[in-house]
Amino acid sequence: MREKGFAALRIVPWLWGLPPTDRLYSECVQLGIPFCTQVGHTGPLRPSETGRPIPYIDQVALDFPELTIVCGHISYLWTTEMIAVADKHANVYIDTSAYTAQRYPQELVGYLRPRAPQGDVGTNSPMITPARALQHLDTLSLDDQARELFLPGNARRVFHL
Repeated sequence: MREKGFAALRIVPWLWGLPPTDRLYSECVQLGIPFCTQVGHTGPLRPSETGRPIPYIDQVALDFPELTIVCGHISYLWTTEMIAVADKHANVYIDTSAYTAQRYPQELVGYLRPRAPQGDVGTNSPMITPARALQHLDTLSLDDQARELFLPGNARRVFHL
């Protein structure tokens, strides 16, 4: 990571069959880089349990409060759990990659609207292009502050861009 200048470490728990509480985070903390992971059910025919925000992401955030955690793929079908974990921990972010704006669950849209929460937009490119991911963004009715954080603001801060 030091040699190549990576901006983050991404681990996909279902691929390894290990929940994201496996202890590999201290190096991310020392390097000052975020830990990015997939949350929610898996697309591939693999067990989805490791993608649950509670207890896994919640436990990592408790054990490593200085670690920035970016949780990709909205955590569908546990989106409400993901919102609760992101609300509870200032170091936890929701990444909307793999979803277009029109497919966001209503509880996520409700979370985005009243304030500028921790969340960022991802595209899962090349599967979903940035243009396609954001095609229906205006239907979310985000105010200027929430839109600024949702699009570039949080990503700039989290990934030191």
